[in-house]
Amino acid sequence: MNLTAIAIVAIVASVIYKIVEAGCRVRQSKRTSDARTEQYEAEIAELRERIEVLEKIVTDESYDLKRQFKDLDKDKVA
Repeated sequence: MNLTAIAIVAIVASVIYKIVEAGCRVRQSKRTSDARTEQYEAEIAELRERIEVLEKIVTDESYDLKRQFKDLDKDKVA
């Protein structure tokens, strides 16, 4: 085998190795981003539930009355 053939085989092997290595990095990155996405989706769902509860509390008529009574009590103390 001559030197040119050896150089060509080495270059082709190097290119194939880099392509495979890049593919592995992309798959690893995708797994990491998928895990983060699931974490963020769970957090968003939890926050939505909390917002719904807060909206129910704030729009409840008895809550408004309690707040008004507390305001009146504060005025009496002052």
